[in-house]
Amino acid sequence: MRKFIITLVLFLAIVFVILSISELKNIVATLQHSNYRFLVAAVFVELIWLFNSATDYSSLYRVVGLKEKNYHLVLVATAANFINVIAPSVGIGGMAVFLDDASKRHHSTGKVTVVGVMYILFDYLAFFCVLAMAFVVLIRRNNLNIGELTASAILLAIAAGVAFLLYLGYKSAARLGSALARIARLINRIVRPFIHREYLDEEKAHFYAKEIAEAIHSLRGRRKELLWPFLFALNNFALLICVLAFTFLALGTPFTVGTLVGGFAIGYLFLIVSPTPSGLGIVEGTMTLALNTLRVEWAAASLITLTYRLITFWLPLAIGAVAFRLLGGRSTSLPPIPPPAT
Repeated sequence: MRKFIITLVLFLAIVFVILSISELKNIVATLQHSNYRFLVAAVFVELIWLFNSATDYSSLYRVVGLKEKNYHLVLVATAANFINVIAPSVGIGGMAVFLDDASKRHHSTGKVTVVGVMYILFDYLAFFCVLAMAFVVLIRRNNLNIGELTASAILLAIAAGVAFLLYLGYKSAARLGSALARIARLINRIVRPFIHREYLDEEKAHFYAKEIAEAIHSLRGRRKELLWPFLFALNNFALLICVLAFTFLALGTPFTVGTLVGGFAIGYLFLIVSPTPSGLGIVEGTMTLALNTLRVEWAAASLITLTYRLITFWLPLAIGAVAFRLLGGRSTSLPPIPPPAT
């Protein structure tokens, strides 16, 4: 069964790359116009970003009382990103990687779930800081429009929903269980016509909620420790903006800090709210348009966007495929929806 799941995932990865072959051709053509020294620097910063993300997870693991090595969390995080891209499932696939790894290493699945939710929440909070600076730039240049405001409202609603679930778990395991059961019921109604069965077990929602609530209560008295995950999240965005800056330099295009922050924020905003895997196709268009409105020539904006996506999307995807294969070799299975720990 393990070999079948791994083969299926890798097959989906091949199909995903084939369907994206036109974009890959454009990226290859783009590289012919770049300065390789700055490209190497950008790749190096992206690798630092991968380790910083793992350090962010590590800090959250410590907050909930778990210990794990950073290099192992790099494998798990990049493998989870790989699964989320090739088989998008609103983050469930990636969470399955973390929870399956938790069961193999005898960690509490409730605590690991809380880690995953808090990572997303801190990521959103840190991005709101970047987005606020980007809005200042866009307003000063009269470039803020309804599209950015609508996407920001969607992101705010998602972040509020995540925070509300954490609040419910903090106040009452029973309320969280009821909320999770309703969410499971809604998801089952949506997917039942396609898979002809129940996708999520509603009866396990209350038991799972109790485990999550216990993990949330373990955070009491650790408010100062929660500062570090937030700082690591901010550093993630600083590193990604540095990658974008090196991309400008690689293509010999002048820029300002406002252009970097504004272009990056719009691209990342639509990466989050896009219906396509990691914003594939959507980010390329919106980021190119955003850079163009920030006074970057259209041709240069297009080349910069494609190069930036090569480093921040395709490179982690390739590393994630290797990480998934390494983790798969150590696992007995990778369940679609992992069961709660008993």
